[in-house]
Amino acid sequence: MRQQRAAGLGRGLNALIPAATGGHSGLLTLRLSEIQPNPRQPRGQFDERGLEELAHSLRDVGMLQPIVVRPTDGGRFQIIAGERRVRAARLAGLEQVPAVVRTTQDGDLLTEALVENIHRADLNPLEEAAAFQQLLDDFGVTHDQLAGKLGKSRPAISNALRLLTLPAALQEHVSSGALSAGHARALLAVDDPNVQARIGRRVIAEGLSVRATEALVRALTDDQSDAAAQGLAASASQRTPSPYAHLQRTLTDALATSVAIKGTPARGRVVIDYAGPEDLQRLLDVLAKGAGIDLTDA
Repeated sequence: MRQQRAAGLGRGLNALIPAATGGHSGLLTLRLSEIQPNPRQPRGQFDERGLEELAHSLRDVGMLQPIVVRPTDGGRFQIIAGERRVRAARLAGLEQVPAVVRTTQDGDLLTEALVENIHRADLNPLEEAAAFQQLLDDFGVTHDQLAGKLGKSRPAISNALRLLTLPAALQEHVSSGALSAGHARALLAVDDPNVQARIGRRVIAEGLSVRATEALVRALTDDQSDAAAQGLAASASQRTPSPYAHLQRTLTDALATSVAIKGTPARGRVVIDYAGPEDLQRLLDVLAKGAGIDLTDA
């Protein structure tokens, strides 16, 4: 049986829940059997360990912050915000939870769930971008309207959506946290997906900062190293004697920067591009490690 309860809400929930109207309003206690998940939940994954920890907390102190639901047909309720807490409550063996009941249009359902998750930093950058795209596709909102609903700038929305154009492997690295959104945005300046993937692997392997990644990308896309960004392999074979073409491509891949071998079989030079002091230090570290040289006292 549902019980009407009076209680104050946290500031975050107050921002999400204007005064409710209609037959169901206020703070109720609902049975979990009455609650249905949100089919448009923007969050694709729920960390199992995190759910277990939350379930342990719920067993000890109960659910202090209510979930938000809306009434549906058959006397049931659909989650607007709080699905993670509902899942943890089921794990904890709870039978009922506090809930704020309100009416909302279907077009607002994903927005409200998304707003709660963004404010709680629950979505990774790819999940956030996918939710943005879902709003644009399903509900016909513009970038400007979406930015207004979420309290973000229009460029922030556009930059987030661009992450969805990355190769699948890089998207997985962003989802796992191996690459940050800043790293990913730097890689978007490169047109060639193969070059994007190559730089991404180097960033992860060497733990490059966002600033170093941006510098590296600039080195591959400026006028002097445009061939690297547009397909160094093809142009290198034309400029370089054939015995060195493969070696030049191999070094470019290995060092994640433009490498040119110039000269004749008898005499020549190897030119390695770098983009700023941090990238130079990265290259020195890589070369020194390969040669077994200790640069700590250099």
